[in-house]
Amino acid sequence: MMLNQVEERLQNHQPRTINAQLPEAAVLIPITNAPEPELVFTRRAPHMSTHSGEVAFPGGKRDLSDRDLVHTALRESFEEIALPPEAVRIIGQTGSVVSRFGLEVTPIVGIIAADTPLRANMAELDRIFKVPLSYFLDKDNLTFNHWKLRNHDYMMPSFYYREYLIWGLTAVMLVEFLNITLDADISLNAPHFNSHFPRHE
Repeated sequence: MMLNQVEERLQNHQPRTINAQLPEAAVLIPITNAPEPELVFTRRAPHMSTHSGEVAFPGGKRDLSDRDLVHTALRESFEEIALPPEAVRIIGQTGSVVSRFGLEVTPIVGIIAADTPLRANMAELDRIFKVPLSYFLDKDNLTFNHWKLRNHDYMMPSFYYREYLIWGLTAVMLVEFLNITLDADISLNAPHFNSHFPRHE
């Protein structure tokens, strides 16, 4: 029932585009088709030069050879977590966001079988983990952090799940997905929706 609503909402959603002439990237928001649907996350390895130790959706920069951003998301997911592209049923996308490293990132949403074997690419990741979708709909699991950026005040959403902190760009993409598909009604005022989001801060 929950997955049916997610799919229906995405089919009727017109995603935001930023058209910022920035380098492009894409992530996959993978949802399992378990009786209790889960989202799949990764944690970046501590030795990585960027985003080390951060929780993220699988994804990365678009290659010149990528047909489109769906191809980017699926290629990167295969490289990072050994998720075969044919194991993913793409159901839509949410709005583009700008990362602090100056990338325009497009979240692609796909459904995978709950028993799909996944394997972390240890050169980039140290963990793959799943979180029940319902966890994010419980307001008791939501926290907001004050963030001041160039004289603007933002309240940024984040979630703690076991030893993992889901925050930053990943939390922004997650909350927008929840608001669009499951009526989460979580306040989201993020600089990542703006092509002039200051870089490297």
